[in-house]
This record gives sequence, structure tokens and C-alpha cells, in this order.
Amino acid sequence: MLQAAGRAVGQEAQQLFRNSRRRAQVLTRAIKEAARKGTGELSEQCRRAYRQLVQVTQRSVRQARAVQQQLVTVASAAAQRLVTTLECFVPLVEQVIDQTVRRVFQGQSVPAAEKIVSLFEPHADVICRGKEHRPTEFGHKIWLDEVDGGLISNYRVLAGNPKDEKQWGPSLARHQELFGHPPQQASADRGVYSPANEDLAHSMGVKRVILPKPGYHSEERKQHERQRWFRRGRRYHQGIEGRISLLKRRYGLNRCRDHGADGFERAVGWGLLAYDLLVIGTALAG
Repeated sequence: MLQAAGRAVGQEAQQLFRNSRRRAQVLTRAIKEAARKGTGELSEQCRRAYRQLVQVTQRSVRQARAVQQQLVTVASAAAQRLVTTLECFVPLVEQVIDQTVRRVFQGQSVPAAEKIVSLFEPHADVICRGKEHRPTEFGHKIWLDEVDGGLISNYRVLAGNPKDEKQWGPSLARHQELFGHPPQQASADRGVYSPANEDLAHSMGVKRVILPKPGYHSEERKQHERQRWFRRGRRYHQGIEGRISLLKRRYGLNRCRDHGADGFERAVGWGLLAYDLLVIGTALAG
């Protein structure tokens, strides 16, 4: 980008450019190495590298602002495209600097909603699953609704990192809207269970509600979950894990290569559509 800006504004502005990429890479590696050797708390060596990296980034931001002022006076289309690019990315970089200063030097806990985890995909969310063996992930949660036969009837790209428990009601409502009647049987994982969710499903007319309860089970609850229809429903529900794995491996849901929030939605939609077409075609051929 800097080279293109240099060509756009001419040789008289070359003194504005200073490539700090190599210095930033060295400092980033130093931070990773210091963090790897640490015990959880940031060491003084790590803080010093963070401070130097922030200074390098601030200098690059000032340079970008100066370049932007030069480009505004240039009438070429290439210069104006660069102005638009800088207007997009410079504020994001400044926000990253701010959240770094707050977290590393001021000891603040920056809420996930205020964090930017990617300059190029700022819509990405921080996803913590609350399990030690599962690392923090970055992207979006996708909620899938499946009907008999393994067909994905609905999906939602969720904003933030919401609890699974809150997705039960919208899924039942969407099923009612699509098919004109409630499902005869509805099941989900333990994270969806709550007495309110069970009551909601029964009130909507669902005959068999299969929501395994986490934690302590009373004797009455044990007897309820030992019923034949409940256990059969749990075995059926476990098949969704295999389908999720298939969607990731063969239909592109493990990594989105499209850009922007719209691109993410589009990639997920095309992947699920391709999967559903295969399911339908297989059923018709059989």
C-alpha cells in the first residue's frame, strides 16, 4: 500500500514513507516467545516489547495520516481508492492500540464486544466455549436446525458469543413458520436445557421434548431421561455431530474465504445449500 501511495503522490512525498514491517514482526515474535515462557502474568520483557510495538504502530498511524492528506489533493482514481482504504483501516488500527494499552498497561479487562480481533475482518467475534481443552476461537457461531432425514431446515449466524439456551425459542418458532406446525419431537444438547425451554416446547405442542439436564439429577429426572423414547431421541441427535464435521470438511464451513460480514453469510449459505441439495438428490435417487 505504501509503495502505491508513493507512486500516487509523486517523488516529493517519499520522505513520508518508512516501512516498519520488519521491526513489527521482530517485536511480535518477541512477545510470543516471552508469553510462551511466562507463567500467565505478563513479564517485564513482554511488556517492554508490547510498548515498543505500540510505539511503532503509532508512528505508522501518523505516517498514514500524513499520506492521506497528500493523497486527498491527487485527482487520480488510484489515489482516491487509497484514501478510502486508509479511512477504513486507520481508525481500526487506532482502536487496536487503545485496547492494547487498556489491557496490557492499564490492567483493564476489555469486553469482547469492544475488541477488534482482525483488521481485515472486524466483524469477527471472540468465541470462548468455557472448556479448558478448547482454545479461544475467532469468527462467528452458526446455529443449525435439522429435520428428519438430515436436512438443514434453517441456520442463523449469531452475533457475539450468546448462550445456546437462548436459541431454542427462535428455532421452534422458525420451524412453526416453515412447516405450519410444531415438530413432533425436538432435541438439543445439554447447554440448551432449562425448565423454561421445556415448558415453551410443550406449550407450542411438541410431544417429545428431549433436553438432557446437566449436573445433578433427581430420581424423578433420572426416570424421565431413562424412558425409551428419550434415549432413542438422544441417539438420533448425536448424528448431528457427524453432519457438522462433514459440513466443515467438505462444504467449507471450517474456514470462510469470503470477506466481510456479507461474505461470511454468503459462504455459509452456499455451503448449506450444496449439502441440502446432495441430501435431497440422494433421497430421490434412492
